[in-house]
Amino acid sequence: MTELHEVQIGEDQSLLQDPLKAAQLAAQILLDQGQKHSIETPYGIVTVTIHGTPKPKRPAIFTFHDVGLNHKTCFDTLFKYDDMHEIVKNFVVCHVDAPGQEEGAAVYPLGYQYPSLDQLAETIPCVLQYLNFSSIIGIGVGAGAYVLARYTLNHPDTVEGLVLINIDPNAKGWMDWAAHKLTGLTSSIPEMIISHLFSADELSNNTDVVKQYKEALTTSTILGNNYLYWNSYNSRRDLNLERGGQVTLKCPVMLVVGDQAPHEDAVVECNSKLDPTQTSFLKMADSGGQPQLTQPGKLTEAFKYFVQGMGYMASSCMTRLSRSRTASLSSAASGEGNRSRSRTMSQSSESSQIPAGQAATMEVSC
Repeated sequence: MTELHEVQIGEDQSLLQDPLKAAQLAAQILLDQGQKHSIETPYGIVTVTIHGTPKPKRPAIFTFHDVGLNHKTCFDTLFKYDDMHEIVKNFVVCHVDAPGQEEGAAVYPLGYQYPSLDQLAETIPCVLQYLNFSSIIGIGVGAGAYVLARYTLNHPDTVEGLVLINIDPNAKGWMDWAAHKLTGLTSSIPEMIISHLFSADELSNNTDVVKQYKEALTTSTILGNNYLYWNSYNSRRDLNLERGGQVTLKCPVMLVVGDQAPHEDAVVECNSKLDPTQTSFLKMADSGGQPQLTQPGKLTEAFKYFVQGMGYMASSCMTRLSRSRTASLSSAASGEGNRSRSRTMSQSSESSQIPAGQAATMEVSC
């Protein structure tokens, strides 16, 4: 028989005396932890975690993580940043874990056919239908950025904006493929993935974040699953983006990459292939290979400008960082005359004032 324990309820336990407060606290705990759903798709079970509740006439913020990571290890640092709460409270947030990449996932058997990145993109309609989301603002990193870009090309009417961090829109060439195969013979799976995630400087300095993520991969119980996702990323097809062509991203896009990051050249090339009136390019100094981990404050500020430029959060109060940055840029502008200069996200809503012949692509180093 289960043992019964006596519980003393004191007068100071106001939550128990106020059922409404108790219910609000319980609801907040659930929101902080997130509501998990396992959704069947033609390409495997996709686990999603929902924070917040859908807002009328507002898209969901929809994330997709990189290889070797899950939604927590990829995005928790960013979404738990204090200033990010100001943004998140205005939207429902949906974090997606690619099949077999979530915490506690079952290990796939030997010979399991993991979905391609194109197929992973086609799991998203199943998720949106299950959750009854009509539109999204996507935030993707690495392989996740590619997946969201591919989905947007196939379903443009459901995507209001994209934040693509470390995107490589190109298929691997023969030289890249040979180098990948050779690396696979001489390096372990964790070493290959870590070199994809972090910059050469971070690796040589063995920074704390590199140590943390290397340890997580080395001790992972689903390393085989991680390797399957890694192989799908390295077998990706070319997105065939073309500025002014039929294949392009038609929604507002913010491209993000760290200065000296492994994917810097690929992101620069992607920027050259997109519509300059719809694209902003953020190159972040001192952020290494994972800006959302090392510079969450700067990325949060840029993201706020991005969503404000889309017409959301127009009345949101600017933080001290945004005020100081705007002031410094205004001061610089007054002294530079007609010289070319970088724009911040706050100016995206003023694009109608930009002369017709002037590109609106923003390259901001911060």
